[in-house]
Amino acid sequence: MDDVPTQTLPDASVEQEEKTAVADPWVTIVWNDPVNLMSYVTYVFESYFGHPRPKAEKLMKQVHEQGRAVVSTGSLEAMEVDVQAMHGFGLWATLQRSGQ
Repeated sequence: MDDVPTQTLPDASVEQEEKTAVADPWVTIVWNDPVNLMSYVTYVFESYFGHPRPKAEKLMKQVHEQGRAVVSTGSLEAMEVDVQAMHGFGLWATLQRSGQ
């Protein structure tokens, strides 16, 4: 036979998983708690996520008034890191698929 390279087609399920992962990222949610001051929550959002003060304050108000706010979006691994960081700062945080 000739040395003709064969082309391997990607597995359809792998392609679908990749599309789902890109289309439906994970989010970190910070929840309201009775312990932390609003100024401290704003500080955490500024210092850890690098949000400018107006955005950090907006997110803090969402946490305070609505009980929760999505503070970051990305891969599962990145959101696990963010949740652990929020726990390190003493904030209540969870992660979930964004549902988008």
